[in-house]
Amino acid sequence: MDNAHGLTDTDGALVLIRHGETDWNAAGRLQGRTDIPLNDVGRGQARDAGAALAGGGWDLLVSSPLQRAVETARIIGAAAGLELALTLPGLLERDYGRCEGEYLNGLSEPEMTPIFGAAEAEAEVAARGVAALRELAGRHPGRRIVAVAHGTLIRLTMSALLGRPHPRVPNAQAVPVDLELLRRYPAAEEPAAVPAAAG
Repeated sequence: MDNAHGLTDTDGALVLIRHGETDWNAAGRLQGRTDIPLNDVGRGQARDAGAALAGGGWDLLVSSPLQRAVETARIIGAAAGLELALTLPGLLERDYGRCEGEYLNGLSEPEMTPIFGAAEAEAEVAARGVAALRELAGRHPGRRIVAVAHGTLIRLTMSALLGRPHPRVPNAQAVPVDLELLRRYPAAEEPAAVPAAAG
């Protein structure tokens, strides 16, 4: 039965997985939309994630269009018996513009401020992520969905859904999404408010 948000109440499941490690992750460089491939560590992480999902009854695999997410999804799919069904632009990583490629390791918070100030707004990232998940769940009711995306996108989306800051998501970590929270989340026209992280 459909509810007011266009999602059905049929049982299903949704898990977000961050892509495996890249050389830029290892070096502490800001990736954003820059299309960096997995490294060998990242491929191993993806295989481990796939093995953890195998036998879980998952039946739909999607990802962000960036190659590090697509490759992670395909490796997971090979282990879990799934084909990559589609890529979703709404799952793209936060856009950091001209600051992509900057090294963040060792920078103080004041030094990071201009870098993050030039980026896509956190509220816009969260609203985009929530909208993508709502559309995905609404179009595939009752399915058990694996969605491969990016660390900041996942963290900000989950923070908006939960109403509290979500911790940083390590490479290849799985983050379950509560479909009831997704169903209840307001389909607002304005970008979602993102709870500020403590500290």
